[in-house]
Amino acid sequence: MKKHILTALAAVVLGSMAGFGRETLPPLKGGSAPQSFTGLWADFDPRAQPLDVEVLKEWEQDGVVLKVLRYRVGVFKGQKAMMAAVYGYPKGGENLPGLVQIHGGGQYADYRAVFTNAKRGYATISIAWAGRINAPDYNVTPDVVKLFWENKTDDPNYKLTTDWGVLDGYHAPCRNKGNQFPSVKAAEWTLDSVESPRNSPWFLCTLGARRALTFMELQPEVDADKLGVYGHSMGGKLTVLTAGSDPRVKAAAPSCGGISDRYNDNRLFRSTLGDDIYLKNISCPIIFLSPANDFHGRINDLPKAVEEVKSDEWRVTCSPHHNHQDTAPYEVATQLWMDQFLKVVFAWPETPETTLKLKTDSGIPSFSVAADDSKPILSVDVFYTQQGQIDGLKDDRKNTIARFWHHVNAVRKGGQWVAQLPLFDVHKPLWVYANVTYPLDEPVSGAGYYYGTYTTDQFNLSSLVQMVMPEQLQSAGVKATLEPSLVIETFTKDWKKEWFTYKPEEWARKTHKIYDPQWAAPDGAKLSLKVRSAKPNKLVVGIDNYAAEVDLSGGTGWQKITLSASDLKNAEKAGMADWNGIKELRLGAVETLRGKETTRRVGAQWKGEPPQFRTLQWIVE
Repeated sequence: MKKHILTALAAVVLGSMAGFGRETLPPLKGGSAPQSFTGLWADFDPRAQPLDVEVLKEWEQDGVVLKVLRYRVGVFKGQKAMMAAVYGYPKGGENLPGLVQIHGGGQYADYRAVFTNAKRGYATISIAWAGRINAPDYNVTPDVVKLFWENKTDDPNYKLTTDWGVLDGYHAPCRNKGNQFPSVKAAEWTLDSVESPRNSPWFLCTLGARRALTFMELQPEVDADKLGVYGHSMGGKLTVLTAGSDPRVKAAAPSCGGISDRYNDNRLFRSTLGDDIYLKNISCPIIFLSPANDFHGRINDLPKAVEEVKSDEWRVTCSPHHNHQDTAPYEVATQLWMDQFLKVVFAWPETPETTLKLKTDSGIPSFSVAADDSKPILSVDVFYTQQGQIDGLKDDRKNTIARFWHHVNAVRKGGQWVAQLPLFDVHKPLWVYANVTYPLDEPVSGAGYYYGTYTTDQFNLSSLVQMVMPEQLQSAGVKATLEPSLVIETFTKDWKKEWFTYKPEEWARKTHKIYDPQWAAPDGAKLSLKVRSAKPNKLVVGIDNYAAEVDLSGGTGWQKITLSASDLKNAEKAGMADWNGIKELRLGAVETLRGKETTRRVGAQWKGEPPQFRTLQWIVE
């Protein structure tokens, strides 16, 4: 048995003899809160106290042992805090790599992540820092969490779950209505009576994740030297906080978080819990899953994040157009990353090297990609936009979500892949990056950001995004060669790469092209589209919070649709006033419109083969 495991076991035994009355964290010295990363974590030993593990439910499923359990996070103000979780591993497994999975805001600890990882040879603990759990016959919803808070043990739905004791590390909702999750301010539910980073639930949940690592290294089926951590959204930030504060983490994979929480107005928060502080302490291999339109982990911050980490082993994967969700070729990055650094059964290609050339004879920027061809390359795709946040300025959340990425299918020239980037305006910045798609030797299955199971036979590797300012474009002689266009889409060649979906198995698609000034609607314009549907159906044309339901007659002919802005209605059936400020256009079969007080379903289940489209355009009569 390894020395550090013996040390941890000894600490657990001694802690058990001492009882749980000993405080996990000492009182503040002189009443002064920690002011730095080092000061915040100096007095915490994640192995010092017993885990007091309680197994609440145990079952086997298709060769996987699964448990709902609780373990001790610590003792705070004389009360024990317990973290609920789902744990599982392949039955009979030995020396397994172990994963800590951390859910996001509003999410649950979920057995599907544990189960799918176990089928791939991992032990996993999915921690329920907000108290919510999804497992067969052990489902803890927000209402059940409230029953637990209120100690309604007589209620038939009551279940044990995460107990933060006198503190409040919950979220969506927090136990106390006045609890602002990032806050370091003092309150009746905080550890310290002065402004302190130890008051923030970010700190508490990171304590809980580090204690999960202690749980994992003590499990007989787990190899304690092969521990990884991953999580989505708030779980992405917690992944960075955990990897940055605990050297036991040997691989990390944050998605949609952990790179952009560096601009908090509170100096104390920034110096103790800001993303950059922890990134600078990460020495393990790390991969960032960062959709290009994500509001929480913004692609603009990736270059800084990569520069900050100590590890030379890093990658990024960035799906175009997506916001806080992804599809399988991007989600699978987590599993493949752990395969390389914990199981040593996979090898990632190197990050694509890119060169942006502004001075060209044509005045059109050229973007070259040197892609690692140690594996077969399926495609090299270049995405660029002139819509985004200029570094250092306050982020515009709506603009971040809606920014449109032009697609160029790069052409191979010798050892490089080259794409031309025609621009609409040289008075706006330019952002550009490349995606390289590779095949997998065998399909990989897993549970995605929101635990939906997927299988994919390919994966994506991205370059870092590059940004150039307008003055750079102008000084290099770049010309604006794109002109306004009434034709929004021809539905030919690679058109789907400028549209997106989170359900690629379905035909419905969305795009932000109408937000780009190249396709701005002229005053008084109508929207026109040609559709062919083999059977009578209803087509839904949606724009932002509005939609029109169009009857399709069916048959072999093309049916022309013409819509005024007022033809699109919101949840309250009020028509759209005009096309000004529109951001997202959707074509689909069914959708639900949501208003402040009502919802409305439009469309119907599609019948027969998917529709065909021709020429989506603005018509000025």
